[in-house]
Amino acid sequence: MLVVGNWKCNPDNLTKAQELFNLIQKGIKPSENIEVIICPPFVWLIGLKMEAKGFKLGAQDCFWATKGAFTGEISPTMLKNLGCQYVILGHSERRIYLGETNEMIAKKLKTALEVGLKPILCIGETLKERQQNKVNEALKKQLAILKNQNLRSNIQNLILAYEPVWAIGTAKPCDPKDAKEVLQILKCNEFVPSYIPVIYGGSVNSQNAKEYIKAGFQGLLIGGSSLNSKEFIKIIKTLEKNNS
Repeated sequence: MLVVGNWKCNPDNLTKAQELFNLIQKGIKPSENIEVIICPPFVWLIGLKMEAKGFKLGAQDCFWATKGAFTGEISPTMLKNLGCQYVILGHSERRIYLGETNEMIAKKLKTALEVGLKPILCIGETLKERQQNKVNEALKKQLAILKNQNLRSNIQNLILAYEPVWAIGTAKPCDPKDAKEVLQILKCNEFVPSYIPVIYGGSVNSQNAKEYIKAGFQGLLIGGSSLNSKEFIKIIKTLEKNNS
């Protein structure tokens, strides 16, 4: 089971990042059943690397080239050499605010897989698409990038994260029953191998976390609650208890 903490654009200095990291680390015992992955902003990765005992480090994005004249970009090779094992790709916030397209995400995914990172590919429908009963259609469009034959040789390292856009940061999580229906849609998609783990994200907290695991998801992608050490620890302990 995977539990991924996506810190997004937080906190605003390294001292706070280290304090949060250390609090989480002190509150969690290593588990054979749960793999905890922390994805801080790029600038805090080096400062947390030496402290990442029992955790895995991930990044929140990467570029589609391994090096070159791309001002401001971070390559997947840089992340790999830094010790990152995971990278979040295709998050709806990047699609919305930075204009990322399926084509851009597909290129990032291909390169990340080639260098040996494990991409966490985010997919999900908007509120309008759900209200118009176009969830399946929206997910199919996003998953179409997986039909690229260049991805197939490394696709075993892929992780899918179902994050309904309307549930992210809204305190309005997707009902676990509805999320389970989407999970079945994903598992039946022709481009998604049966062994690919699917995790859930979108207003996850300690009260609802176990319900998504019961629904069949193989982990969680946690945003706001991962910045609250007590809440994040409680989520993990709840899952450990439920999994024992």
